[in-house]
Amino acid sequence: MRSTSIVFCALLITSAAGAAPAAASPDRNAFALSSNAFVDGGVIPKVHECTSGGGQDPAKKNESPPLAWSGAPAAAKSYAIVMRDLDNANLIHWVIYDIPVATASLPQNVDHVYRPSVPAGARQIYYRGSASLYGYQGPCSPSTVNTYEFVVHALNRTSLTGLNSSSSTQTAARAITAASVGSARISGES
Repeated sequence: MRSTSIVFCALLITSAAGAAPAAASPDRNAFALSSNAFVDGGVIPKVHECTSGGGQDPAKKNESPPLAWSGAPAAAKSYAIVMRDLDNANLIHWVIYDIPVATASLPQNVDHVYRPSVPAGARQIYYRGSASLYGYQGPCSPSTVNTYEFVVHALNRTSLTGLNSSSSTQTAARAITAASVGSARISGES
């Protein structure tokens, strides 16, 4: 009996040693967010920095970066994007929502209005901070380098009807999180 156990153990060890480990293959359908303005973890170009932080740097234009996403969950009925300053108490710099499900990207410099022209049907929250405007408020860290995170959420409804032109960024972020069926993120330094 002892020799049978030894042979069995030897077979298990041999089988395990000869077996190729399962290759970790990337999921080509994984939800992903990217920008052609900066790489994940890279430097956000000055054109995307705020113009309300003082100084007269003409390179700063407060233009939202171009963003693109792919591999969204099949249950997605619309999208929303939330941008936060991770080094400043997660201060929300941008909320755009009701992005139609057929949309898979945002152009650079989305209009600073409640209902931007592109993407049609989308709405933005009013930013009440160093600048008072609808939509994107770029990085404003004059003396430090902060990390800014962009998160695209796939939502389980076509419209967040509980939000309107006077909703706060925090209210919008909570509604987006509650309706999210998946998310993807990218961050940059500025």
